[in-house]
Amino acid sequence: MALELWRPRRALARGPWEDLERMEEEMEDMVRTFSRHVPWSRLRERGNGWLPAVDMMERKDEIVVRADLPGLQEKDIEVSVQDGMLTLRGERKEEREEKDEDYYCCERVAGKFFRTLALPAGVDAEHVKATFKNGVLEVHIPRTKEAKAKRIEIKAA
Repeated sequence: MALELWRPRRALARGPWEDLERMEEEMEDMVRTFSRHVPWSRLRERGNGWLPAVDMMERKDEIVVRADLPGLQEKDIEVSVQDGMLTLRGERKEEREEKDEDYYCCERVAGKFFRTLALPAGVDAEHVKATFKNGVLEVHIPRTKEAKAKRIEIKAA
């Protein structure tokens, strides 16, 4: 015999959807429990950190990484490549103040970010170039000559 927690809506009879509803509730509880132990969810909840949007594109001769970093300047950002990993880190400190006859609004946005991306094999870490324009960081990582794709012709047998 199995014991089950009494819930008023299930007290009379169990229909075919009751098990699915219970499973859905258990899954939601499990996700909630897991997300409390993930560091980035706690950072977002407290407002002490943020994660910039990052795109990684593979081109013929290079890998291009773009990160949206609004409100930052070049001096606020650090880019490094080590052991096949690209690391972007920085800190944002911004204060905005609006005054009018009827209201006063002052917002402060601050927080550090840290993103590490695995680079594919065959990149030239010695010749990485980064540019920053209009809040967008663009990192160009050239491929080595050995790693460039080679097209293979298929012949009919």
